[in-house]
Amino acid sequence: MVDSRETRSSCDGIEASQQFQRSFSVSRETMDRFDAYRATLESWQRTINLVAPSTVNEIWTRHFSDSAQLFGRIPANAAHLVDLGSGAGFPGLVLAILAADTCLPGKRNSSPPLKVTLVESDTRKAAFLREVARQLGIAVDIVSSRIESMDKSAILTPIDVVTSRALAPLPRLLELMMPLASLHTVGLFLKGRAVEQEITEARLLFLFDHVLIPSVTDAEGRIVEIRNLQMKRS
Repeated sequence: MVDSRETRSSCDGIEASQQFQRSFSVSRETMDRFDAYRATLESWQRTINLVAPSTVNEIWTRHFSDSAQLFGRIPANAAHLVDLGSGAGFPGLVLAILAADTCLPGKRNSSPPLKVTLVESDTRKAAFLREVARQLGIAVDIVSSRIESMDKSAILTPIDVVTSRALAPLPRLLELMMPLASLHTVGLFLKGRAVEQEITEARLLFLFDHVLIPSVTDAEGRIVEIRNLQMKRS
């Protein structure tokens, strides 16, 4: 006898994947990559806590779509993106997969290839990222160390974009971003309902321009786009 909960979950997954494909206009080949990513995540989740257990049946919306919405905010001339605290690959690995999709509409098609570096200190999660990237044939650099202690000299090209999701409050994110950034570097951070307070607190330590963009997956969520980041002089 088929468990009705499993049947419903399967149907929801199909509908969510179809909605993801329509929303982000990805190719069939890229959808196959995302489906393989999903299957590997569900397999590894049985032994490693990659995502909150309550969100495993919502991978297409809670994780893939939530991450993919950043893709359209990446500057057209960006060549190197660094994702801090990548975890199970959100948003960095999702963005790398989208960047490899030459069928995506928009200005990035004629831009330089986007190099993506994933920074994840948890060795098991870093192993998961390597396995998914290998399976999907996606070229990413994976740095398995704490952000504070990572060897910055190993990142040879200038960093155009820094991303992160659910890693730390904004003041801490900007503190981590500072050593990697130049004035042209853009920060793209997925934040929740406390974002306004976090921005207020961050302005005590940093100078920056910012834009808030509503999340497409969370009514209370926002994308914070940071530009012209500088440390405030005491």
